[in-house]
Amino acid sequence: MFLAKVIGALVSTQKAEVMCGHKLLMVEPYRLDSKDRKQLVTTGRSFVAVDTLGAGEGEMVLITQGSSARLTPETKELPIDTVVIGLVDRVDVEGNCVFENE
Repeated sequence: MFLAKVIGALVSTQKAEVMCGHKLLMVEPYRLDSKDRKQLVTTGRSFVAVDTLGAGEGEMVLITQGSSARLTPETKELPIDTVVIGLVDRVDVEGNCVFENE
């Protein structure tokens, strides 16, 4: 699992029929800053993720990738690699809050 920020949405009018009706988001993974471990920083990558929870742009989310992305009831029959599985409220590391949803 990874922390990621929703940076946008993706619209695709031509896609496999099984994907119709599924909301697609652009997400950017974040990691703990290795220098001071007091903040989250972007990894500089981005992915398309299926949204099963109704996440919005700017929200921090929990994603999973690979075969694990197809283990939720909503995604078990979908040809996907990344799915939003949680909305993040707060992240604490070593007693410090490194992210809190405002």
